[in-house]
Amino acid sequence: MIPLHDWLLFTGAALLMVLTPGPNMIYLISRSICQGRMAGVTSLIGVVAGFFVHMSAAAIGLTALFMAVPLGYDLLRWLGAGYLLWMAWQAVKPGARSPFQARELPADSPKKLVLMGFLTSVLNPKVAIFYLSILPQFITPEHGSLLAQSLTLGLTQIAVSFSVNLLIALFAAGLAAWFVRYPLWLMLQRYVMGFVLAALALRLVQEQRQLV
Repeated sequence: MIPLHDWLLFTGAALLMVLTPGPNMIYLISRSICQGRMAGVTSLIGVVAGFFVHMSAAAIGLTALFMAVPLGYDLLRWLGAGYLLWMAWQAVKPGARSPFQARELPADSPKKLVLMGFLTSVLNPKVAIFYLSILPQFITPEHGSLLAQSLTLGLTQIAVSFSVNLLIALFAAGLAAWFVRYPLWLMLQRYVMGFVLAALALRLVQEQRQLV
């Protein structure tokens, strides 16, 4: 059983990751603003389905495979940190756009909304990095079944991401309008997210393997 302290740390990491700009956030905000709240919520169904694909891949042993091969895990860990740093730079570089500055999207049918949400989630490198580089740090043999731990942490990530993304889909238009009225907060949001991503990258490269 995963200790409460570790579970809370993981939940915090999952919350930080879902709050950082990425393909899912940008797509849901843009879809909600361009086509309405229901379209955003419908797209979220596909996004969550994509999360289950990532979780299943980790739960059936992909995480354990990487953790069992020191070179493979270390390579993945450094690639994950590099990607997080790249995301941090994208957030703070001159001329960077906030995810609350939506892109124009054409209206789509509910079926296509779910499909596009699913593809956006499955192909989202941020989610893949989270499951392959961050989630394994919270799994240890001493806490019981690796499968059970993977499923517990995966379902936690899905619950956190669903809750935050649902709020984003429901209130995207209001958030975007608020940031337009207060552009200073839009800039601060970008720098805060850049700092959080850089801090996660630093923690990732400093972590030692737990599965030995």
